[in-house]
Amino acid sequence: MMTQLAPGFHVRPGRAVDVSAYDQFTGRWSRLFVPLVLGAADVQPGDRVLDMCTGTGEAAVAIVPVIGASGQLIGADIAPAMLESARDRLKQQAFLPVAADGQALPFADATFDAVVCQLGLQFFPNPSLGLKEFRRMLRGGRRTGICVISTPDRAPMWGVLADVLGRLLPEQRPIVQLSFSLADPVRLESLLIGAGFQEVWVERQTREGGFDSFDEYWEPIEAGIGSIPQTYLTLPDVARRAVREEVRTRLTEFETGGRLCMSVEMLIGSGRA
Repeated sequence: MMTQLAPGFHVRPGRAVDVSAYDQFTGRWSRLFVPLVLGAADVQPGDRVLDMCTGTGEAAVAIVPVIGASGQLIGADIAPAMLESARDRLKQQAFLPVAADGQALPFADATFDAVVCQLGLQFFPNPSLGLKEFRRMLRGGRRTGICVISTPDRAPMWGVLADVLGRLLPEQRPIVQLSFSLADPVRLESLLIGAGFQEVWVERQTREGGFDSFDEYWEPIEAGIGSIPQTYLTLPDVARRAVREEVRTRLTEFETGGRLCMSVEMLIGSGRA
C-alpha cells in the first residue's frame, strides 16, 4: 500500500505540523545553507522576494532583515499546514503567506526581484515547469537561488533511512528517494538553462552538524514529519524496530563518544532572468 501524503509531503492529510520535529529532522540542516541561497538569488534591501516552498519559514526568517521595512516577502507553499507554521513564526508585516503550486504560480510576470527555493524543487512533479515559473516571476536581470539535496551517501542523516526503507518497501522507493531526485549538478544546470535562465551556475556545498545521541536523531522520525518518516510509520512495530536498529548500526561510522557527527552536501544553483 502506498503512503497517502498531503501536498508538500511534510505531514499526513489533515494533520498539523510538529514544528519541533521538522526543525530536528530538516530545519537544523537547511538553515546552514540559507545564506548561500540568499547570496545566489542576490537578495537586496527593498526587494520584493518570492520564497517558494517556504515551509516553516527557515529561509523567510533570514530574508526579512535583508529586505528591510521597504521590502516585501511572499512565502508560498503548496501545503497549508506548513504556511500556518510560517505565519506563526513570522509576525512581520513584510511577510505574506500564500498557498500556491510552484508549477502554476498565481502572480503576474516579472513580479519579483528575487526567487528563492530552499529544499523544495526536488519534490516538484515537473521541476522544469517549476523553474520556468520562477523565470516568469523574475524581473529582467534578477536572479533565482535554488538549494537541493545531493546524493543519499552525501546526506546520511536522510539517505541511510531512505535506503533501508526503499529496500524493505520497494513500492515506496520512489517516494523515499524524492529528496535526492535533483542530486546531479549537470541535470540541475541543464534544467535552469532550459527554463530560460542565463549566467547559470551550480556548485556543491558541504556543512557539518550533529546530534548528541542516536536517540536525539531518531526522535523526529518517530513524529512522522517528512515523506521518509511518514513512510517509516506505515510499518508494523516489529519492522519499525528492525529498521531503527539497522539505521543505528549503519550510522555508527559517524559516532564519536556517543555523539553523531555528520556532514551534508547540497547543490546551490542560480540563474539570471
